[in-house]
Order: sequence, then structure tokens, then C-alpha cells
Amino acid sequence: MRKKSRTLPGAAIALALAATATLAACAGNPVADEKIAVAKASLQRAERSGAPEFAPVELAAARDKIAHAEKANADGKHMPAAQLAEQANVDAQLAEATAEQARSHKVAMEFDAGMQTLRQESMHNSTNAPF
Repeated sequence: MRKKSRTLPGAAIALALAATATLAACAGNPVADEKIAVAKASLQRAERSGAPEFAPVELAAARDKIAHAEKANADGKHMPAAQLAEQANVDAQLAEATAEQARSHKVAMEFDAGMQTLRQESMHNSTNAPF
């Protein structure tokens, strides 16, 4: 008795390989995915630090580059996606640092104004004090 061999015809094998390749292309690259996630986390920190008020240009650049990185990654362009994500991360960090510097400057100016007021009051009180 002769056994039947169970092999897939050539067309079925080609179809299976094409489906596998398509699924692999749809899946993101782990490196690009990780860099995009890091950039998004930096963007969130920048937003919480006051960047929308103090560094809107840098924040917008980071958002734009993240969007482009996600699109490139989805299109299978993993190297440009990773590079755009790195640039977005730097832009978000710059936005955060700019916002922190602006907030620090604002606080310092308010402190200086308060000190000036105290000096003026002190001078006023010392000239009006009876001896």
C-alpha cells in the first residue's frame, strides 16, 4: 500500500510566505518602537513642565517628529523612524529644559522684585524712625 505524501502545492507555499512577509512588515521594529515610546515619554514630561506655555515651538517640533516617526515605522521604514524618534526625544527634552529655565527665571524675577520692595520699605522705615 502506498502512502500519500502531504505536501503543499507551490502556490500555497508562496501564499504562506507572502502572508508571513506582510505580517512581518506590519509589525513595528522593536528598536524604533522603543525609541518612539521614549520620545513620547519625554513629550509628556515636557508638557507637564510647562512647555506648552514656555516652549511651544520646541514642543510642536517634537510632536511633529513623533507623528512622522510613527508613520515611517508603520510604513516599514524602521531606520528613519528610529532617527525621527531620537530627534523628537531631543526636541522634547529641549522643550522641557526651556520651560524649566523660563519658570526659574520667572521665579527669580519675582524674588528680586520682592527683595526690592523689602529694601524700599526698609529704607522708608529707617528714614522715618524717631531717634
